[in-house]
Amino acid sequence: MNPFDLALRRLDERLRPPRLPIGDVSYALHDTGLGQLVLAVAEPGTVVACSYDDEAAVTEHLARALSPRVLRRPDRLDTLRRQLDEYLEGRRRNIDLPTSTVLATPFTQNVLEVLRSVPYGSTTSYGDVARAIGEPQASRAVGNALGANPICIVLPCHRVVRGDGSLGGYAGGAEAKHFLLELERGS
Repeated sequence: MNPFDLALRRLDERLRPPRLPIGDVSYALHDTGLGQLVLAVAEPGTVVACSYDDEAAVTEHLARALSPRVLRRPDRLDTLRRQLDEYLEGRRRNIDLPTSTVLATPFTQNVLEVLRSVPYGSTTSYGDVARAIGEPQASRAVGNALGANPICIVLPCHRVVRGDGSLGGYAGGAEAKHFLLELERGS
C-alpha cells in the first residue's frame, strides 16, 4: 500500500466512530405528540438512537455502524418508551438510561457531550457550545452536528438556540423544538 493510501486509511479509521462490542440491536417505532420516533438500544440496554428519521434510514445506519442484527423488538425498549412518555408529559426531567453516541462522528460526539451539562429548563447557544469544545468559530458546524444527533430528546439538542435567543434548527422541526422548550420552562 502506498503512503498516500495508508494515510487515507488511517484518517478514515480515526474519523469512523468506534464500534460497540454488541450482538443484537433492538429497535421500535414510537408514536408521540411530536411525531413518530425510531428508538434503538444495543444490548444490554444502552440507548443508541432516538430519531425523527424514517425507519429504513435509521435501521440501515444501525446495521452498518453497530451490528447486522437489527431486530424490531419493542419489548426490549419498554423502559425507554415509558421514560420518554413521562418526559413528554412533563412528569420526568431526564431519561435515566445509559447512552452511547457511537453512531456520531468524533466532532459530533464532542458537541453532544456538552449537552449533558445543559440543565433541564435552560438553553445555551451554538456559539457557547462551539467555545465549550474549543472551536469558537465553529457555530455552524455545531449546528450541523446537533442536526445529526442520533439520540434526540435523550441528549437534549433542543436546548441549543441561536445567540439572539431565537430557536434555530431542529431535526423534529421548529414546532417540536418550541414544544420541548416550553415543556421544560413550565415544569
